[in-house]
Amino acid sequence: MVEVAKTEGDWQVRAVAWELLALSFRYPESGLAEVVASGEWADAADEVAAALGLSMPESWLSALSADGKAEDAAALDAEALLHALRAEATHLFVGAPDPVVSPYEGVWRAADDGVQALLFVNPHSMEVERFCKACGLGRPEGTNEPLDHVATECELLEYLALLAGGLAAPAEGAPAPEALPGGSPAAAYHEFLREHALTWMPRFAEKTASEARLPFYRAGAHLLAAIAGAQA
Repeated sequence: MVEVAKTEGDWQVRAVAWELLALSFRYPESGLAEVVASGEWADAADEVAAALGLSMPESWLSALSADGKAEDAAALDAEALLHALRAEATHLFVGAPDPVVSPYEGVWRAADDGVQALLFVNPHSMEVERFCKACGLGRPEGTNEPLDHVATECELLEYLALLAGGLAAPAEGAPAPEALPGGSPAAAYHEFLREHALTWMPRFAEKTASEARLPFYRAGAHLLAAIAGAQA
């Protein structure tokens, strides 16, 4: 069992780790392609793994190393990479009629329960939505994405880690720290890990790593699996 008490530095590293994972598993935008093409993503992932003392697969970042190209050439690479990332994200996480790897907790938990998964209205997705709202976080205006998406759950854990480390103030209109689930940001963080993230993210990561055709998604999955495993 992970201890609730953490130093400010520990919480900061955890916040950075979840932020990096949230960026990695959202639908790709130009910012992601740029940091992957430049080697910044690999550098950040390596630093996070080292700071958390994670045991990573050998050469897990070798295919993502910066290649030292000129800035203009790297920009062209980033543009091409964005198209490749979007195609792979669609293949893995959107699919038709079903994704290769569902990015939603409710789908995984419904399979565990032996029932059909219905986005938004299955009990596990609704529990995540209630938990997010109890932390003062909701669906961004103009979006219709279930809150049990892997990237959104990573964002919630990032937010709670920042609060637990005293590294951020509560979001506007959000509950005071003592009003969060469990009575503190640290308690809320560990409750969400135990009740939600750790029930499905390790399996999501394992399947993503096995199904991904691009090195980036394999590396992201390895990082998620290691971070989840370290906190189980």
